[in-house]
Amino acid sequence: MTVFRDDFPHAVMEVENLWITMPDGLRLAARVWMPQDAHRAPVPAILEYIPYRKRDGMALRDEVMHPYFAGHGYAAVRVDLRGSGDSEGVLDDEYTAGEQSDGLAVIDWISRQPWCSGQVGMIGISWGGFNGLQIAAHRPPALKAIVTVGSTDDRYADDVHYMGGAQLSANFTWAQTFFSDLTRPPDPLIVGPRWRQIWQDRLDRQSFFIARWLAHPNRDAYWKHGSVCENYENIQCAVLVVGGWADSYTNAVFRLLSGLRAPRLGIVGPWGHDYPHTAIPGPQIGFLQECLRWWDHWLKGVPNTIMDEPLLRVFVQRDLSVDPSHRLREGRWIGLRDLPAQTILPLRMHLGQAGLLLHDGSLADAGSPAQTILVDSPPTLGAQAGEWCAYGQNADQPGDQAEEDGLSVTFDTHPLSEPLDIIGTPRLRLRVTPQGPTANVIVRLNEVDAAGRSARVSYGVLNLAFHAGFSTAQALVPGKAIDVEIQLCDTAYSFGPGKRIRVSVSSAYWPTVWPHAEQEAFMLHLDGCSLELPQIDSLAIDPAPVSFAAPEASAPDSREVVRPGSFHRTLYRDLAGGEESYEVMADDGETRISRHGLALGRRCIEVYTINRNDPGTAQITADWTMTLARDDWSIRTETRSLIKQDRDGFLVTCSVDAFEGADPIYSHRFETRIPQD
Repeated sequence: MTVFRDDFPHAVMEVENLWITMPDGLRLAARVWMPQDAHRAPVPAILEYIPYRKRDGMALRDEVMHPYFAGHGYAAVRVDLRGSGDSEGVLDDEYTAGEQSDGLAVIDWISRQPWCSGQVGMIGISWGGFNGLQIAAHRPPALKAIVTVGSTDDRYADDVHYMGGAQLSANFTWAQTFFSDLTRPPDPLIVGPRWRQIWQDRLDRQSFFIARWLAHPNRDAYWKHGSVCENYENIQCAVLVVGGWADSYTNAVFRLLSGLRAPRLGIVGPWGHDYPHTAIPGPQIGFLQECLRWWDHWLKGVPNTIMDEPLLRVFVQRDLSVDPSHRLREGRWIGLRDLPAQTILPLRMHLGQAGLLLHDGSLADAGSPAQTILVDSPPTLGAQAGEWCAYGQNADQPGDQAEEDGLSVTFDTHPLSEPLDIIGTPRLRLRVTPQGPTANVIVRLNEVDAAGRSARVSYGVLNLAFHAGFSTAQALVPGKAIDVEIQLCDTAYSFGPGKRIRVSVSSAYWPTVWPHAEQEAFMLHLDGCSLELPQIDSLAIDPAPVSFAAPEASAPDSREVVRPGSFHRTLYRDLAGGEESYEVMADDGETRISRHGLALGRRCIEVYTINRNDPGTAQITADWTMTLARDDWSIRTETRSLIKQDRDGFLVTCSVDAFEGADPIYSHRFETRIPQD
């Protein structure tokens, strides 16, 4: 439970809005907290630079973090990206060169303010974690350290768009979410009478990014831009990289710790896509205190013990729940002085007719090495996957995999006689023969208890067209066998005594993975299939116990619930016709911020539809309603979109309608076809 405090060493002053002028004359809006005496005794600054609306959308989250830093002797600067929130201009894509240039200008401006000592750090989760790494790669002189949470070093491998070369459905839903978010105007109390013109300009010039993302199915120059893995040596400032096992971005933690040559540390806990002092599932940690240790060392030169910590502090999970709403994970913290790649003892098992086979046969009897098995999953398999990017809320974590295991090809060990601890990247080597021109391979690593409940520990995806690399797709030759390796998501897990390890192989995982338009199937040749688990060497574990302070934060401003929210996830199955619809309704209700009277509301309905007899019927609809209101002023935007496919590619339709009060002020509809190879 997070403790909210206001008894800080420094009294805090807040600047509600401060304009930062860019080299081209456009202004970015910032909200700043700092010690009251900062103009007399300048302090280091900490920048968070994101598009998620400082005035309303992220106000609550900002208020429990940034004043905490200010109260401990820092200037906390929260900036809206160009074209978002109260900032001027138009935001035309993720992680552009212009976004990075603006970020460099912001850092330079901050470093020259009379309240700043000239030392700057950056912090961010997701988008802010991405651009922290990207801006650090430009080496601005004032930037001395960053904290990057829930981010990635590789925009193609580990972002919302593609996974193993396969199209993620989240690619579309994220595009729709962000499109809807950017249709809202700035606050008139901040920008003045120009608010309506700024809003109109955003509506007129806003684009639906999905067409651009779908146009780059390979790992080309578009995705390499902003992927700091292209040259880790560009980053020379200190990096604290943080991830969570329920999150979808944690693979980058291991790569960054391995690839960076700058001072770095890593922390991976059980959390979803949120900052670790409030993240679900818990246990949460005193993340803000940990950040202060980091900032004190790198921005103030305070001699402390932060760099004496193990290179990686990691939460080893156990007894993973199959409740998609679980709020706490069991496990223990350990420290590793070296990276998992240098400290593992690879444990290899073969996939055989009798299950998962160790070389010495201790976990299962010998199987038939020449056996082949057809993998031909129903396109509807995957409803228990949870969200691709889980926040730990609204039942978005994976549920019981048992039903979907029954529709997959599975391989089990016998019940374990002792614990088996793994940390790192599980790998599955397969020999497969595609039955058609396309196929996706989905692999899940599960733990099965005595009652048959199956918990997903990790999973991996490979579009077989990219079996030789992600730069270029290659047409599959039906009937021709190929050898592939699938890297599952990194994990740290202790398989318990009496539990079984299960590998489940399928050709579908809807709605997480978008299917090809034609039925996917492949033959599995067991003589070429093996699993490698990264078994941790107990000698590599730091003997010193890992512990964190209890979570703390600053107290947020008061809120009034105008209209309560609601949520549901519902699965509809037409047993006669074969159609299956997975509906997610998320209504945040409406909340008024007492300090300035602005009330904001958000409501979304996403529907994922497919027929169990035809993967080409896959489609997603998403409807968003956004509202802002104060006194007799109100605005509303409604966006609707549909994506579906045929043999030639994707068809995307989208509409946006905007209202001031009851009056419609903007309406636009468009349709785009994106061809696919």
